[in-house]
Amino acid sequence: MPVTHGPVAIGEAARLSGVSARMVRHYEGLGLLSAVARTDSGYRQYGDADIHTLRFIKRSRDLGFSMEEIAELVGLWHNRRRTSSSVKRIAQKHLEELEQRIADMQSMRSTLAHLVHCCHGDARPECPILDDLSKTA
Repeated sequence: MPVTHGPVAIGEAARLSGVSARMVRHYEGLGLLSAVARTDSGYRQYGDADIHTLRFIKRSRDLGFSMEEIAELVGLWHNRRRTSSSVKRIAQKHLEELEQRIADMQSMRSTLAHLVHCCHGDARPECPILDDLSKTA
């Protein structure tokens, strides 16, 4: 059974969700949180559902989803009539983008490792690293 905290202030919501208070406000401003209750004096009050949503957003960010993708995922998460294929489509696209970025980074690493190996790193001015960087595409 989920732990209930009752309404909590932004600092406590941030602590419980692992998201900074600044980011809580940002996510609220983006509409990722439903309307947050306020006290008579105007302080935000976050309930368990808000904290759960903040944790969902944090986990999504930890996996590298964009804010646009997270907004779509939050909407699907709250929509009981969603299809899992809609969720999978977003995750699959993100996975493909991650795989491409990894391949690009591995290529950069390989090229850079080769250049570092080719550079003598001595007192001479010749440097294959600078020579490669100065090439026009």
